Amino acid sequence: MESSEQRQTAGEFVPVDAFDIVVFGATGDLATRKLLPALFHRWRDRQVPQGARIIATARAEMTTLAFRDMAMAACVEHNPGEAFDPAQLAAFFALVDYHTLDAGELGADWAGLGALLDPNPDKIRLFYLALPPGLFGPVCANIAASGLKTENTRIVLEKPIGTDLESARAINDAVGRAFPEKAIFRIDHYLGKETVQNLLILRFANAMFEPVWNARGIDHVQITVAETLGAGKRASYYDGAGALRDMVQNHLLQLLCLVAMEPPLDLDADSVRDEKLKVLRALKPIAPANIRDVTVRGQYRAGGVGGAHAPAYAEELGRDSDTETFVAIKAEIENWRWSGVPFYLRTGKRMSARRSEIIIQFKDVPHVLTGAAAGALQPNRLVLRLQPDEAVRLMLMTKEPGPGALKLRYVPLNLSYADTFKARYPDAYERLLIGVLRGNLGLFMRRDEVEAAWSWVDGILDAWAGDKTPVHKYAAGADGPAAADVMIADGKRSWYEEA
Repeated sequence: MESSEQRQTAGEFVPVDAFDIVVFGATGDLATRKLLPALFHRWRDRQVPQGARIIATARAEMTTLAFRDMAMAACVEHNPGEAFDPAQLAAFFALVDYHTLDAGELGADWAGLGALLDPNPDKIRLFYLALPPGLFGPVCANIAASGLKTENTRIVLEKPIGTDLESARAINDAVGRAFPEKAIFRIDHYLGKETVQNLLILRFANAMFEPVWNARGIDHVQITVAETLGAGKRASYYDGAGALRDMVQNHLLQLLCLVAMEPPLDLDADSVRDEKLKVLRALKPIAPANIRDVTVRGQYRAGGVGGAHAPAYAEELGRDSDTETFVAIKAEIENWRWSGVPFYLRTGKRMSARRSEIIIQFKDVPHVLTGAAAGALQPNRLVLRLQPDEAVRLMLMTKEPGPGALKLRYVPLNLSYADTFKARYPDAYERLLIGVLRGNLGLFMRRDEVEAAWSWVDGILDAWAGDKTPVHKYAAGADGPAAADVMIADGKRSWYEEA
């Protein structure tokens, strides 16, 4: 008999078991922009079974009908390229109830929430905490104290898990007092992206890569996550985080782990997460003595993005600040596979284009056949584009057709997801929500992963503070400060910018 995963791979969407989902913070940006649209798409593709219910909670006083109207309008507004069928939207939102609740306080409103839940203890209960991390512990304690915890309860925590190692441990301890680790799903939505999912298959299901996926074959790795948006209305929140905490500690380090990890024994959750943890523990600590050589901090000033004026970060915040909106890091992994191979991490806001990509740059050929071709040679690169246009490109040198002198051309072997896979495929939150309902912990971060990542990042934060590392200004619409180009050029390299 085929498994549900095999049938889904063949193109048939398989419903999960019946469930109740409770979304805390349901009037917030995450719930209305991402979670509810993701659930709608899974319902439309028949992965939401009969008897499933969605309960939205927040502190705002609102009727269920008013919430449904607001949430339907948000679905349409935040997905402008999609033609929503009003009848389908109405049918989906008939599954949604709204309940006013201050989740951080244990009061009578919790009994009302319990009355909305199916009393069957075998039914999956998913509590999604789209809340500030300081509330994770209290809300989990309130769920347990209210008698809403069952053997089939699952808790979803959004990043960030804390602001440093100490706070991450405190949050993990508080959540862990209420729920076992097997019931806790720490989301990093990058792990749900199609190209990220494909990275393990690309590496471990194709024999051609493994012999060269090491320090003998690879010169360096670049991981870039660039945004065109600024901090905007989130500036006051963002100022307490910065690019290192907001992006590197989770998204970029998870991508680094998938690139650098050893082959797991299998694709079981802990087999994969054990190998990622080894990578995090092998990261070379960054010390105050070389902090300016291997890290660059930046902050955008006023400029132009997409042909429009973009204000400076300080203008959006309303005051001067030394919080970084850009960071570049030269990371090293101290193990046999990667000794001597730099991993360049780069992320920033108000950059020239929105893109997330991994560049695997292979070493130069050991001998150039003809002097005429020497200047034209470029290194082979494997380009994994995560967004906006998901693709895998292998850049190769080829001979340009035609008579006469030997002419070389640098061309891609191109796998475009949009061109190759015509059917719509789930976005990250769709995949991750279904992953929680199926109990697939492999798509989520384990406690020790989170804490190992914070341990490395804390070293950088401490070094910055002790060194008073400067924050270099860059114009909005640029790809970061010039100091980041100088850092990578020190190794006779440059950032990959697709033509």
